Amino acid sequence: MAAVPGPDTAVPSAAVTAPGPARKGLIDLHTHAIAPSLPDLAAVAPWAHWPSVEQSSETDARILVGGRPYRDIDSRCWSASRRLADMDAEGVALQVVSPVPVTFCHDAPADGAAVLARAQNDFLAGLAAQRPDRFRALGAVPLQSPGLAVAELRRCVQQLGFLGVEIGTRVGHRELGDACLDPFFDTAAELGALVLVHPADTALDPRLATLGVAFGAGLPGETGVAAAGLLTSGALPRRRPGARLCLAHAGGTLPWLLPRLDQGELIKNPDTPPGRLPSALAQSLYSDSLTYDVEGLLLAVHRYGAGHVMLGTDYPFAARESPAGAVISEARSRLPPGLRVAVGSANAHGILAIT
Repeated sequence: MAAVPGPDTAVPSAAVTAPGPARKGLIDLHTHAIAPSLPDLAAVAPWAHWPSVEQSSETDARILVGGRPYRDIDSRCWSASRRLADMDAEGVALQVVSPVPVTFCHDAPADGAAVLARAQNDFLAGLAAQRPDRFRALGAVPLQSPGLAVAELRRCVQQLGFLGVEIGTRVGHRELGDACLDPFFDTAAELGALVLVHPADTALDPRLATLGVAFGAGLPGETGVAAAGLLTSGALPRRRPGARLCLAHAGGTLPWLLPRLDQGELIKNPDTPPGRLPSALAQSLYSDSLTYDVEGLLLAVHRYGAGHVMLGTDYPFAARESPAGAVISEARSRLPPGLRVAVGSANAHGILAIT
């Protein structure tokens, strides 16, 4: 890891510990972190929805969006020592940290989004550098500008040592299958970078919040629709065969949608080869395990393949699986021991070359 956090992002000195030997335990692919302060983005580019962080104490802060309260957070979002204590208590050997989705800002002015992405990546690099044996990172990119996104992706992987990056489910009004994004996904394939696709609640239909189902139905639906579009657009097999995409929340609604997506493609073209159907193409995708449900986890393993599902918890937010690996443990009687190990850690070791 290259960068060390500055005075606004530094982890307290008590948390700085010399790396120890590699440890056995769970690998949590899906966790979030954010610095206790962000750049003044309005000074870079006017926009009404820039995120900021307002710290009220050493342990508490609040994320604001456009100056309005969005979410209360605590030092688990930026403190290595707080995270390590929780990891040790739950048998997590390593966390992969990534940005909080509200900071994607894929519909914001690109120059401001580039400043935000760079600042977040410097912070994540500094956090991971505190214990490189316990933390790795997925960075942020200004995806609305594919050229800037490619440059920041290269910096993340080649300079900061990140495993890849995290992106949203859409880029303004553009879908992830849009050809303008091909250079970004081509570069990710070239670098062997993982691209974690995660929904952001700020991009959802307001109807969902009115109904009170933004979390329960909106976020998984958003991921399912975005992934369905990728699978039916031809983007993956024809233009991006080497891209490694991992869907948050087990792909949301996608595992349940695949049979219907297959039928839809056969209605459009009865001669669609089996290997070109969405259910077959979905086996090139990866997902985390965050289903809160044994049946959902088993379905994800069935749809993506036993080697393509990795533990994810959404730590440290209220949505997190607690303790880490709870559903894997609950599924003990229905998951062979080797598969439990695969989802809990071995798949991440193999896919991400984590040592």
